[in-house]
Formats: sequence, C-alpha cells, structure tokens
Amino acid sequence: MGFMVAFQPVNILSCFAGCFIGTLIGVLPGLGPVATMSFLLPLTYHSSPVTSIIMLAGIYYGAMYGGSTTSILVRIPGESASVVTCLDGHQMALQGRAGPALGIAAFGSFIGGTIATVGMVFFSLPLVEFAIKFGPPEYFSLMILGMMILTFLSSASIVRGLMMAAFGLVLATFGLDSISGVERFTFRINEMMDGFGAVPVSMGLYGISDVLENIETQIRKEMVIGKVKDILPNRQDWARSIGAIFRGTILGFFLGLLPGGGATVASFASYAIEKKVSKHPERFGKGAIEGVAAPETANNTASQASFIPLLTLGIPSNVVTAVLLGALIIHGITPGPLLLAQHPDLFWGVIASMYVGNGMLLALNLPLIGIWIQVLKIPAKYLMPMITLFCIVGAYSLNNSLVDVAIMLIFGLIGYVMNKLSLEGAPLILAFILGPMMETALRQSLLKSDGDFSIFITRPISAAFLAVSFILLVLPLITKVRRPGAVLDKVETG
Repeated sequence: MGFMVAFQPVNILSCFAGCFIGTLIGVLPGLGPVATMSFLLPLTYHSSPVTSIIMLAGIYYGAMYGGSTTSILVRIPGESASVVTCLDGHQMALQGRAGPALGIAAFGSFIGGTIATVGMVFFSLPLVEFAIKFGPPEYFSLMILGMMILTFLSSASIVRGLMMAAFGLVLATFGLDSISGVERFTFRINEMMDGFGAVPVSMGLYGISDVLENIETQIRKEMVIGKVKDILPNRQDWARSIGAIFRGTILGFFLGLLPGGGATVASFASYAIEKKVSKHPERFGKGAIEGVAAPETANNTASQASFIPLLTLGIPSNVVTAVLLGALIIHGITPGPLLLAQHPDLFWGVIASMYVGNGMLLALNLPLIGIWIQVLKIPAKYLMPMITLFCIVGAYSLNNSLVDVAIMLIFGLIGYVMNKLSLEGAPLILAFILGPMMETALRQSLLKSDGDFSIFITRPISAAFLAVSFILLVLPLITKVRRPGAVLDKVETG
C-alpha cells in the first residue's frame, strides 16, 4: 500500500523536489532544513497531506546528504550534523582524495538511510501498541521528558536550555484558551487570536537570524582546486569504512528514536566511537576515511529514525520533526497511535517514499557534485537577499497578513541576539510547538482527577517518564558537585 502511494506521479515528483531542495540546502552554508521547511511550508497548503509530508521529509534527509559536500570541499558545514565531517573530509580533499570522501559519504548515507527505513517498519507497530495505553497524564509526562532530553543534550548549560524551554512555553500561551476560549496576550489584535504561528517563528529564528549572522561574518571559502575525480571508493577504502558504516547505522538509529537525539548528536557520537575503537586513532583528523563514513551514515540514519516517535507517538524528537508536526496539524492530521488506523496512506506512504528518496539521493549526489561546486561559488551578497525575500513572501502568504511578517522579523532579531548570547533555539521551538498539547494534556488530566496532581505519579508509565526527567535535571548538578571542572570539560570538548 505504501509503495502504491509513493509511486503515484505527484508523490514521486514531490519526493524528487524535496530531495533535490534538501541536497541544495545542505550544500549552501548558512541554511538548514528547519528554515527551508518553514518558508516552503505555505507552498504545501494546496497539496494533499501525503504529498506535502513526503516533500518536507525529503528536504530533511536530503540536507543530511548535501551537508557533507561543503564540509569536505570548503570546510564549512552545510548544516550542524556535518560539522564533524570537516575534520577528516577536508583533509582528504587537500590530499587529492575529495572524490572518495564524497563517494563514501553518499554510499554510507544510502546504506544507513535504507536500513533505518526497514527498521521503521518493524519498530513502528510495537510502539503504536504501547502508545495505545497512553492517556493525558502519560502524554504530558512524555512531553516533559522529550524537552528535558533535548535540553540536556543540546545545551552546554542546562540552565540556559531550561530558560529557552520556559520561554517557548510562555509563547505557546498567546491566543485563545483552547478549553475556555478566553483571550490571552492578544493585545486586541485580531491576528493574534490564534497565537504566534509556528512558521513565522521558525523562519525568524532559523532563517532571518542566519541571514543576519552571515551578513556580519565574512566566510572564507578554502575551495579545493581541480576537478573532483575517482568518486567510487577503492577496496581499501571500503575495508576501512564498512565497520564504521555498520556502527554508525546502529548508533544513529537508536539515537534517532530518542527525543533530543537527532542527527547532530548521532554524528558526534559515532565519530567519537570510531576514534575509540580504531587501532590507529592518530589518523583521525588527518584524513581517515572512516572519520567521514561513520558520522555521515549516523546523521542520515538518525534523521529517518526520528520519524518513528513523530508518527507513532506524536512527539517530535528534534526541531525539524517539530516543524513537521506543525505541518501535520496545519493539514488537520494529529500524529499518534491512531494515525496508522485513520491515515494509513500517509503513514506507509511516507515510509515507502524514504526507500525511493534514498535511491534518488544516491543518484543525485554522485553525478551532480560538479554542479554543487558551482553553487558554492555564489556570492553571499546575492544569496542572502534572495533568502530574505523567500522568507517574507512565505510569511505573508500564510494568512495574507503583515502581522505574520512582523512576527517573523521580530523573532529574527530575537534569534540573532540568542546566537550572540550562545542561547540555543532548539529547546525554545520544541517547547513552543509542544506547548498547546502539553497544556491540553495537563488540564485534561487535572479535570479527570478533580485537581489532584498525584495522577501523574500514581500511573506507572507517567511516573517513569517523570522520574527519568528528574534524573536528567539533577544529573548535571551531581556531576558539578563531584568534579567542578566537568561543565567546563563539556564545553571544551563539545
């Protein structure tokens, strides 16, 4: 059934468009899948939910493929999950081996992504059966756990991460109360009745702020001279990489399942493991091909595995899947245990499209490397105004309202200031997306228990989620007390 949906002409075209745009976005420094998906989201309003999600999903895992190109050729990561690829990938390019580096990145991503898609088929149904036992208390506690894991993993300072999550929850309260219908913080502006839109906020935090950062920063591009050749890795390259690809696949898949895991954490963790298990760790950072294969496999595997908690539990595991959750809600679809029964065409169609998308990306990346090199030569003074124009048009087209444009620009300035203060946007945007659902689950739980908060700890699943959340909250404090330099070490090794 899934392949019948995926092979419909409009969905194949949508999958190709998403993969192509995602790869291009991954190649261009300063852009990322979050900003791109946010300002392309209005274009999906006139298409079916299945077609829209297939395209947006293609942008996400396509960006994981494309990010390696800039990391290897220019030593500028196209997106955060490809940061660690710079270490060995660019050294290989300087040694005249850019071709094998790009080749193993593409093949590793294809292998990891395909295995992750197969894993989705086997893990989704057990998770759905488990999630059927969930009520409002369990959903509230699970959302608390998701935010705590993301805050714990994404920020050097858990206090700053919690500040951003709290800020996101406050922003989520703007608009009409979903239960009583009372106006909250609308300032008598009609357009604020629905609160802040997820799309203008995301475009501002990740699109406009990146434009401002790139205008301010003069990026020096150390382009590898000469034509990239010998893209296919040789037998020795495969011998060194096959173990790294296997370990990166396993690690990336399970980190992708965790809220807050995601592609960036998977790429760093896989690189650290490869360096640890290698018989020659001194080669890492000097052009070790396994230092390219492992993180590129892990980040693509994690990006596709992160769809499992999104589709089966309705819980986004990172910022990108939070934007996808917003897209599903805009199309009138609530992801969760009932998605498989109510919208099987979407569930299996998206999974089947990933098989198709992985094949497309492998076919796109290897022959088009020459084109991507030319794209990298576009001056920022032409690229940044185009991105700003797309953001403004996208924000305005949501409701034909200048208020949405103003919201986007305001959050662009907020995102710029946050970058200056080293405050991460991931906890904020995740809390903002989850905020309305958390509030509804909390109030439904309290209505059910007549205002008794013990309902969250007397139900075993809810209590387990809250216990893990509490451990994640106090763990940094315990570590800091035992070894005062631990937090500094985390920042230095981050």
